Amino acid sequence: MVLRQPIVVVMGHVDHGKTSLLDAIRSTNVAKKEAGAITQHIGASEVGIDDIKESCAALLSKQKIDFTIPGLLFIDTPGHASFTHLRERGGSIADIAILVVDIAQGFQPQTIESIKILRGFKTPFMVAANKVDLVTGWKTPPKGAITPAACSILADINEQRPEVQMRLDELMYVLVGKLSEYGLESERFDRVTDFTKQIAIMPVSAKTGEGLSELLLSIAGLSQRFLEKSLKTEESAVGSGSILEVKEEQGLGTTIDVIIYEGTLRKNDEIIFGTVNGAAKTRVRGILKPKLHPTGDGDRFEYVDEVHAAAGVKVYASGLENALSGSPLLVDDGNPNTDQLKEIDDMIKGILTESEGNGVIVKADTLGSVEALRKLLAAQGIEIKRAGVGRVAKKDIVDASIVRAVDPLKGAVLAFSVGVADDAADEAAKAGVKVFTSNVIYSLCDDYAAWMAEETKKNSQSAAERLPSPAKLLAMPGCTFRASKPAIFGVEITAGKLKKGVRLMDRKGGIIGEVREMQKEGKPVAEAKRGEQLAISVEGAICGKAFSEGDSLYVYITRKEADELIASCGKDMTDDEKLALDEILGITSKPLF
Repeated sequence: MVLRQPIVVVMGHVDHGKTSLLDAIRSTNVAKKEAGAITQHIGASEVGIDDIKESCAALLSKQKIDFTIPGLLFIDTPGHASFTHLRERGGSIADIAILVVDIAQGFQPQTIESIKILRGFKTPFMVAANKVDLVTGWKTPPKGAITPAACSILADINEQRPEVQMRLDELMYVLVGKLSEYGLESERFDRVTDFTKQIAIMPVSAKTGEGLSELLLSIAGLSQRFLEKSLKTEESAVGSGSILEVKEEQGLGTTIDVIIYEGTLRKNDEIIFGTVNGAAKTRVRGILKPKLHPTGDGDRFEYVDEVHAAAGVKVYASGLENALSGSPLLVDDGNPNTDQLKEIDDMIKGILTESEGNGVIVKADTLGSVEALRKLLAAQGIEIKRAGVGRVAKKDIVDASIVRAVDPLKGAVLAFSVGVADDAADEAAKAGVKVFTSNVIYSLCDDYAAWMAEETKKNSQSAAERLPSPAKLLAMPGCTFRASKPAIFGVEITAGKLKKGVRLMDRKGGIIGEVREMQKEGKPVAEAKRGEQLAISVEGAICGKAFSEGDSLYVYITRKEADELIASCGKDMTDDEKLALDEILGITSKPLF
């Protein structure tokens, strides 16, 4: 057994410095040595342990750390994609993460998304509080003074004026407070007392390089201290990996960028991977790694016969056209007692299944994204009709419109990190299908939930305006002003709410007429509630024949109207409205309440 290098992902909100941080980590080491000190693989960058030791020489001289990990493998795909692409059977292959937060802007939508994803996958992480150089009054050491071996963010902090140090602490504790809202205990990295319980926050600047050495050292140290067991791998084991991206390469055709996280991948190995149609198998024709010193565009790669975990490589083979980003990749173990094809096939079909019932259509960029959306929507009780990988097509809109005809709130399309085909957009406009698009998973789901609530409210308001409200009223003695054509008499509302335009019935269900006008204290009113007294005119009623003074009258409501009223407005109905409806249905049919 050997220790592989930990797989490190960088997450955070757009423009908070994820890419800049990765570039800074690379350039710091490249500036320290000749080009290629960090081997930039396909979709990943390796930082060797010797580079880490040299970068952090001054810091290591004060600490006793005996590194046994071979280095760190940084994934160059920042954001949620680090997880949705790095998909294992049942989770993410990421070992540890760096959550980048702009120290001035604080938490933003993708920051929150990242935290929820990290917690969902139970992935340990540090917070890189980036852009510390922009803290008001901050003085960065002179150019050239920040060297990989000597730079210390603590030394820089101590050199700041007291008010600047106080300002930094205030910003740091805003982050501490936000993390606590998500049940996470955190502290500035040098004040952490228990790394198993507290998240370390590291002030850094991707622009000036301040804090990068401590960040590297902390990630390496935490990985070795707490992840050693999970980093053990058998080099002789058959390879396992995850497809980062499917690409067309000139002269090679369709290739896949893969992160190998366990065992060994060799040329001529048979590999099993996921496609939109289920599991597929092919033979590796070549394994490529970028050259350290390419001389031109046609000289970018070098061929290798095998690669050991953890590493990023490009694989070319036949039959990769339908490979899915985010799919696991397995080397065929040749064991007749294992069915790896069925294992991946079942997993793919479990994620990309089609339901016979009604639900939303889900489209996303990778298999992992689809799965993340499925889990989130299921937690919110939202049904899915069909889920797939790729941009929104016309068929998706057509299927959604069929659902919409049955259930308007479910006839929608949720598209995550994918585009919408032109003919699909045209069809959506014609069919009235709502298409939600976003690059933030949680925003997508929140937008859909908000739309459902708004549509429900609109439908509720429409039903409330269109349907009769339940009401019981008393024909007040001595208050008959006209006997008929129309009958005008005084009433008191004893339950519910009376509106114009409703039909009134007696205790036996006989219709006595329709309310045309309502007046209270000589002024027209549109409705009256329990306890109010007013005069009403009822077309078709005859006082003393259809009803008498002192009788209780009711708004006539059919069973169908009652069912629709409950479905649309039930949550907003008062207790006395429900009581009135119960009495009404007790006369016309079976009570609801």
